[in-house]
Amino acid sequence: MSSPGELLLDVRDLRTHLDTKNGLVRAVDGVSFRLHAGETLGIIGESGSGKSMTALSILQVVPQPAARIVGGEVLYRGDNLLEKNESEMRQVRGREIAMILQDPQTSLNPVFTIGNQIVEALQIHRRTDGRKALVRRAIEALKEVRIADPEARIRSYPHEMSGGMKQRAVGALAISCGPRIIIADEPTTSLDVTIQAQYLRLLRDLQRETGLAILFITHDFGIVAKVCQRLLVMYAGRVVESGPVQAVFDNPSHPYTKALLRSVVRADSRAERLEAIEGQPPALWGLPAGCRFATRCPHADDRCHEEYPPPFDIGGASSEHVASCWRQEDPA
Repeated sequence: MSSPGELLLDVRDLRTHLDTKNGLVRAVDGVSFRLHAGETLGIIGESGSGKSMTALSILQVVPQPAARIVGGEVLYRGDNLLEKNESEMRQVRGREIAMILQDPQTSLNPVFTIGNQIVEALQIHRRTDGRKALVRRAIEALKEVRIADPEARIRSYPHEMSGGMKQRAVGALAISCGPRIIIADEPTTSLDVTIQAQYLRLLRDLQRETGLAILFITHDFGIVAKVCQRLLVMYAGRVVESGPVQAVFDNPSHPYTKALLRSVVRADSRAERLEAIEGQPPALWGLPAGCRFATRCPHADDRCHEEYPPPFDIGGASSEHVASCWRQEDPA
């Protein structure tokens, strides 16, 4: 268990490129953030914004041979993961940093029982433990994610479980080795609203009990409001706004963040129609020199099209709320 508030993950200027038939894609283009013990950091943005590729880059599991990590640092407790080889990274994945993927149906092997899959993961990091000890730990992991009758469920195959139960089993797989960080890549997308709420509550309970840090990737501002303390807004491979969740919600300062928030259904809104964001994200193999949102932004001027803006402090340097928009250079 980590000390409360301990800096666990420090990502600095991370860059991941992909070679495609259309050209070079800068999927992750200079992403930086920090994650502390006991904290939930949200990453939000449209499909293709670089959220999942950022997560895959942290664990060095980007799709091969097309993708390659070309720059930056991923410091886990001060140790740069990008300098580790594959054998060393296998000791990090699962035991130190685990990942919950979006679709439990594709995360679980249909021809093996849930118990066998958890035990297989445990064997990598607990080689001296006997089979019985590993099975006991697998049952404990199922108990921790609130699966009823875990002694029986450990012998179940994925097709014998509901969608919500499969997602809990994937959670048990992730926490079985006692990681300090969990990367949750849209883990509630395939769940209905009721099961989604139960799953989010489960993650919060696990975090409270163990001091887990969670990197939560989502496209849902409602989930961000429920579980996250800080937020990164990504667009076309870059972070365009970041800060405490309440600060970003109260004072969205990048036009893209504002547009995303306007497109969300609100219980207190009387609007007859949702607002859509005009246009399409730019092709990642032909990115403009200036702000990547400029072609969709109603406030863009010549400078926006010619020069990418640096991050500007919103509400003072101590607020930790920044946005990369030229309008923040002189808000008045």
